[in-house]
Amino acid sequence: MNKVILLGRSGAGKTTLTQALKGEEIHYAKTQDVKNGSFMIDTPGEYIQERHLGGAVAVFVYESDIVGLLMSADEPYSLYSPNITGMCNRYVIGIVTGIDKEKANIPRVTNWLKLAGVQKIFYVSSLTGEGIQELKEFLRDFDPKKEKARKKAELKRLKYPNLV
Repeated sequence: MNKVILLGRSGAGKTTLTQALKGEEIHYAKTQDVKNGSFMIDTPGEYIQERHLGGAVAVFVYESDIVGLLMSADEPYSLYSPNITGMCNRYVIGIVTGIDKEKANIPRVTNWLKLAGVQKIFYVSSLTGEGIQELKEFLRDFDPKKEKARKKAELKRLKYPNLV
């Protein structure tokens, strides 16, 4: 299974998603420090909310195969700058959590994640289980080397369209 680092503000659902992906009973637990497990790195929300902790995020990103930018479906604003994923040399996915919330605004959050530059978006509810299996399958089956080769071929095609 690929290793994913989960990044998002406090309360976005990173730890709850971790519990759902592992098949554990869901219970609230405030993440106080980085939890580097077998296939997930769960980070405290403060790591993405406080700019001076960005170095810590960078260190742990290099230990992962995939970066997961989380946003709750009822987020009032985005923490992610446009095209922020360009700073990362990992495959970056978006994960919209809490899609079953009453005040969910999925199109708005989807737009924010697309503006940030994510390459694929998953919509999940850790409480109902919706979307969890699809995310698990992606984490299990995704091949970073094949994706890198695909991107390289695409760039070559864009740079030299007459040769293809």
